[in-house]
Order: sequence, then structure tokens, then C-alpha cells
Amino acid sequence: MYVCICNGHRDSDIRAAAREGLRSAPAIYRRLGKPVRCGRCLEFAAKVIEEAHGAREGEREVPQVA
Repeated sequence: MYVCICNGHRDSDIRAAAREGLRSAPAIYRRLGKPVRCGRCLEFAAKVIEEAHGAREGEREVPQVA
């Protein structure tokens, strides 16, 4: 499924990058070749990243776009 409509980033791509060790949506988006644009997807992307890392719900930080 698409996580980021602006850039076309899919959950499978985000999970794969997270499993490689990346822990933030901006870093993963850059790795995938397209940086954060509007930022509406960041909260959902953070949840996908958490799941890939097996983090507990209370440990989540949502990145902000400057």
C-alpha cells in the first residue's frame, strides 16, 4: 500500500529500509530517492517503521517537517 502519495513510497519499501537500520521517515525517504514533501504521511510512516523495528507504542516519536 502507498504510505506517501506525493513520492509514491510504499509500505514494503519503507519496511525494507527500516530493516536495514534506518529509523526515521526523512532518512528512509532520502534513501528511496525522494525526500519528504508535504509531510502528511509522516505519522503513518513512523508507525510502519516502528512495526519493522518491533518498537512498543509508547516509544514512538513522530518526525516533523521544517
